Amino acid sequence: MFDNLKKRKLSDGFMQALTYLSSTVSLVTLLLIFGFIISKGSSFLNLNLITENYESQGFVADLYAGYELCDCNASGEYLEDGFYSKKWGIALVDSTDLLGKNVVEVLYVHQDSPFQQLHDKGIGTDPIKMKTDYDIIRIAFESHATALSRHGAAQMIEYLNANDSIREIEFQTAGGGIKGSLITTLYLIGLTLLFALPIGVGAAIYLNEYAKPTKSTKIIRSLIETLTGVPSIIYGLMGLAIFVPLTVSLTNATGGNIISGAMTLAVILLPIIIRTTEESLKVVPDEYRQASLALGASKTQTTFQVVLPSAIPGIMTATLLAIGRIVGESAALVFAIGTAIKDDITLTGKSTSLAVHIWAMMTDEPANIELSATIAIIIVLITILLNIIIKIISTRYLKRKLGSAYE
Repeated sequence: MFDNLKKRKLSDGFMQALTYLSSTVSLVTLLLIFGFIISKGSSFLNLNLITENYESQGFVADLYAGYELCDCNASGEYLEDGFYSKKWGIALVDSTDLLGKNVVEVLYVHQDSPFQQLHDKGIGTDPIKMKTDYDIIRIAFESHATALSRHGAAQMIEYLNANDSIREIEFQTAGGGIKGSLITTLYLIGLTLLFALPIGVGAAIYLNEYAKPTKSTKIIRSLIETLTGVPSIIYGLMGLAIFVPLTVSLTNATGGNIISGAMTLAVILLPIIIRTTEESLKVVPDEYRQASLALGASKTQTTFQVVLPSAIPGIMTATLLAIGRIVGESAALVFAIGTAIKDDITLTGKSTSLAVHIWAMMTDEPANIELSATIAIIIVLITILLNIIIKIISTRYLKRKLGSAYE
């Protein structure tokens, strides 16, 4: 007996050590992943990334006749941060745009600078005002070498100080933002949950409350569980073959769009929602059902007024899992919605989610790891924020429904 007890203690100690080791490896791996994306992407994390358009707007302009040089001083802060031309009243600085490329950024423009009013050489007729945060690409002079952004802000200011006139100046808005991809992701979350939750919860209610335990019911459950293991790329092909033509025939869409992407994601999420909701319905005590029926309630009244409210926490869990899958899905959306990074977002147009935006950045040459890591941080923050919101809603609902019994 002593030997058996010793063997059992050794076995328990080994299993406990294995459990601790596995947990430690998982935790360390997770921390390394978070550490990597934070170290790579935190430098690009700013409000402009979220609010700016991805596509920059370019301008080519020259000076109006009769302009006057500035010959004006700037405050010391601009002289410290960048390079200032007193003659032209403009301060420039070497910077990095949201895509990680080196640019010459406008830091300051004096109110009396000739750059406050430029003649548009494009199709526009209104004067153009040089603004801070614009990126200057080149400045061409009448009898001097062209100042290019790749040579830096110092040389550009040097060339400006050496000339009293310019032939033309080319500049652009910053660009590189993810506003369009962020809006697309939020649209996908809303539409996908709108499609998937009613169907998924309804299917779970039928399987758990109404369906008889027959062989066909078991087969249906097995098929639902099997669907959770189907690769996302297969769902993407299904979306391309079914939902894209469907939306093209019913709307003004001409190809992959947000609606077809949401439909594809809804199919992906149905197994998760059905299984999670069904499990939450199973844990509702049968005494609730029996008491309701004993008081004269019908089967339908019992299901929707007694059982379903008690399963709300499980349904919320299904919603949380669904949101995480929506935000992180990319393979299926490449086919179902497209890979065009756009700023003008419509439900029937092509665009990209944040996850597909990362995929597009990583397929560039060279891959933009820093921006991809920044978008990954934003995805994590969005998921955490939505999880908190849903948890708060669920908690308040249960407190109102169950009162002091919940507390």
